[in-house]
Amino acid sequence: QVQLVESGGGLVQSGGSLRLSCAASGIGFSVMTNVMGWYRQAPGEQRELVAGIYPGSTTKYADSVKGRFTISRDNAKNTVYLRLNGLKPEDTATYSCNAYYRGRYFWGQGTQVQVTA
Repeated sequence: QVQLVESGGGLVQSGGSLRLSCAASGIGFSVMTNVMGWYRQAPGEQRELVAGIYPGSTTKYADSVKGRFTISRDNAKNTVYLRLNGLKPEDTATYSCNAYYRGRYFWGQGTQVQVTA
């Protein structure tokens, strides 16, 4: 089992920044050796992949956030981060952390990000 706890969401004005955190725990689980991702879902919309980080530190981003968002991890803290810069109202959504481990996907409870114009 893997537990993921997100934090860092909030209300921010357009152009502002936030840093989301995803603290992972679970026997034998490490963010360093497993695929981790941040997804988001806006009301009435499908969930979409925002950013992913792979063992070896390869990262990938949705086109809509490239150059504005940065995914990273702290192996010692077993935590993955998502830095959100240049926020836009269309970034408003619930952001969730995801881990793929031993053939299963695990999700956190999500953290809300609201961007006002």
